[in-house]
Parts: sequence; C-alpha cells; structure tokens
Amino acid sequence: MSLLTLKSGTDIRGTAVGEHPSLSDEAVRKIACGFLRYLTEKTGVAPGDMTIYIGNDSRISADRIKRAVCGVLSFHGVTLYDCGLASTPAMFMTTVKKDCTASIQITASHHPYDKNGLKFFTKEGGFEGDEIRTVLEYAEAAKTVPCLAFPQMKKSNFMAEYAADLREMIKTAVNAEDHEHPLSGFHIVVDAGNGAGGFYADRVLAPLGADTSGSRYLEPDGMFPNHIPNPENETAMAFICRAVKDNRADLGVIFDTDVDRAACVGADGEEINRNALIALASIVALEGNPGGTIVTDSVTSDGLKAFIEKDLGGVHYRYKRGYKNVINKAIELNGQGINCPLAIETSGHAALRENYFLDDGAYLMTKLVILAAKLKGEGRTLASLLSGLRRPAEALEKRYTIQLTDFRPYGETVISDLEEYCRQFDYLTPAPDNREGFRVSFDRDHGDGWLLLRLSVHDPVLPLNIESNSPGGAAKIEAFFDAFISRYDSLT
Repeated sequence: MSLLTLKSGTDIRGTAVGEHPSLSDEAVRKIACGFLRYLTEKTGVAPGDMTIYIGNDSRISADRIKRAVCGVLSFHGVTLYDCGLASTPAMFMTTVKKDCTASIQITASHHPYDKNGLKFFTKEGGFEGDEIRTVLEYAEAAKTVPCLAFPQMKKSNFMAEYAADLREMIKTAVNAEDHEHPLSGFHIVVDAGNGAGGFYADRVLAPLGADTSGSRYLEPDGMFPNHIPNPENETAMAFICRAVKDNRADLGVIFDTDVDRAACVGADGEEINRNALIALASIVALEGNPGGTIVTDSVTSDGLKAFIEKDLGGVHYRYKRGYKNVINKAIELNGQGINCPLAIETSGHAALRENYFLDDGAYLMTKLVILAAKLKGEGRTLASLLSGLRRPAEALEKRYTIQLTDFRPYGETVISDLEEYCRQFDYLTPAPDNREGFRVSFDRDHGDGWLLLRLSVHDPVLPLNIESNSPGGAAKIEAFFDAFISRYDSLT
C-alpha cells in the first residue's frame, strides 16, 4: 500500500486498529522520518536543535502511534515534550506559547475508534495539503528508519496553561463583581463525547463558578461508547439538547473528539448549529469590526447572508467547502487589506483572526459563554440574538457517486451542463457568488429556495444541497434537478 493513500486533505489519516492497519508501526515510523526530513527543510533547524510538542485525543491507538513517532524523533536527537491527552488547537498553541519548532497531534477527528491520524503544526499554522504530500513522499522514500524502543520524552502539562488562558479571557471580558467567579449562577452542561474536551467543564467553567452538573461523557474513552463525538451528528446533538432540557441549564456545549469543532444549545433546548452558529460567531467577530467580511463555505443559507449583511452590517463571502480553504481565503483577503475577522465552515470549524485564524472549538465557545454571561445579566439569551435569522422551512442533501476512475472531468462537465441547462428558465437566478460548483435560486412559484451542486474535493462524489423557504418547495426543486440529472448514466 502506498503511504500517499493516507493523505486526507491537510491530515494524515488511516486505520489504526485491526489485523492489518494502514497506520502500522512501520508506516508511522516512516511518516515520522518523512516529517523530520521536511521539517528540517522548512525551518532550517537541525534535528538535534529541534523541540517538538506532541499530544493526542482519546483514541485507543494513540499511545502506540505516539511511541512509534517519538522513537524516530528521539533517535535523531529531537527534544520532545509529551502533552498527553490534548486538544488539537492546544497543540498549535504550543508553537506560539512555547516557541517550539513544531507540534504534532495524534487524532482522526470525529471518525470511528479504529481510525487515527496525524496533524502537524509550526508557528505558521497547520501543514497544507501539498506539505502533507511531500511528507508522505519522503516517507515512501525512506529505506531504513532508525528508532528508539524507549523514546526520551519530557512531560508537559500544557493543557493546564491552555485552560488557564481561557479562564482569564472570561474573567477579563465579563468583568463581574466577583472577578474570580464570573460564571456564578450560570448553569452550563458540556458533552465531550468521551474525547479530549472534558477539560472545558472541569478546568475552565467550574473554577469560574459555573454549575456544570448534568455534563456528559467528559471521561476520555477511545471506543466512544455513547455517541459519535461530532457536532454535525443528529444523535450527538440530541444528547446535548436533552441534557440542557433535563437540567434546565442556561447553555449546552458539545465538542468533537479533538475540540477543533463545537456547537451549542440554547436555554430552550434548541441547538445552535450550522447557520445559527455562524450567525452568533459573526455577531462576536463583527464587534469592533464594523462592515467586516465573514468567510463561510458554499452551503450556507440565504437567510444567513441576509442576517450578516442586513442585520449586522457585514459582508458575507461564500467560498469553497473545506475548513482550510475557508481559513486560507480569509487570510488572503486580510492580506489584500479587506477587514475579515472570521472564517467559519458549517461543520463547526470556526477561526477568528484574533486567535491566529486557528479553528478552535473551545475558543469559540468561550467567546459565546462570555456573550451569554453578559446577556444573562440583562435577562436575555443567545437565542434572542437570532430572532432576525430566517431559517429554511426545508433542507435536504443528496450525494451522487461518479462511477469512473478519472472522475473529476466528468463531475466538472455535469456542473457545467447544469449551468447551461438552467439558463433556459426565467424563474431561475444563478448566484452572483458561485465560487464552488453551481448555485441557483428558484422563485416563489417554483420552489422558493436554491440548489447547489458541487464536486467533492477528494472523492468521486457530487453533493447536492437544496433549501426552500416554503413547505413543499424542496420537493419541487428536487424534481427539477431529477429531470436534469437522469441523463447521466455514470452516476449512482
């Protein structure tokens, strides 16, 4: 098996449990060798002068993979600090706070227990996709990979420092009379999904006086026995919504496994996720940035665009799916002199400029906790801020698989054909900001909504998203699309 097949966007990811895992000890050692070679080229620092921090989420394969990685790095004289159970954003922050050469996080995000992977960071941020490819190419070329059976590692309690920084943010921003306990009288339940996010209840909220009773699945368990740790998962969101209602809490917070994504639940037990989460994050980001630009992925709703631009006075810039695409576009816009304080994807990846454009679920939730605490003093809630956000009446997503090895030209042709097909109907209006795939709006009589057809970044899949503002509208839009797509016999 080629190690290049382990590339997953800007991560390395594969099977880590079972009889023949793709992330075997040998594969991981080669990857560590490839990483060290590339890092030496990237930084100009010799291995013996490097300091690298390494952490992991709660997966059962984490310790094995960590030993394999650190065995190679230790052999070459790298100074290693083991952060133990850690969030992915915290591992990036070691490059800022500890002035280390790089950091590594062992995680596979929300994927099942048998998967795992590696993320690499320097002060400039996470490795880009082309950098990951180079690491894997170097790994493929590694003939012999010397490795220490017992790598030399120092212990680091960086997660305590990271939590302390979040606590200080809340104390300073809320500025309560009881400065040390600004969340006193505030009830917040946390669902960590048995991943790395349990620290948020125990080390951030509780010390500030918050009542965190009713929090669920804070204990790390790499088998994820209760639900998938994923804020996009309906079952996971149902758990945190129920926890808020059962405990009559003021707020609910849910993280994915490695805490780079999050969502929340209002006091009414209704989830604040996807477009609603983006709306709240935009409120936070545009404070002090009037007229600022919010970069999102392509599947955001028309109601969100109206909320950002009409209610908040900002600019909504729809871009491509993929959190790195959204973040990199925001960085690019800022470089052009455009005030862009936030990049956020509907999956929950949210990156604020004030926080190094790091997609950090705990940081975003901290900003929202601060906002909620201030509103509580006024007798208001987070949900009250979203009264102007128009929600779609219906939404659906379908996925069409392209049954061809060379799938990309075929998928691009289908999208181009759809654009041409839509030109013949005067009740259709193509989106003025088509930056990924093709998006078109339907008038009130023909669906009262929109569809977006795009090509997956990595897979032979054409995802279709449909939203309508009227009951029954989605079915009309779907019927329109079915009449078009039925002519393509290489799609299933």
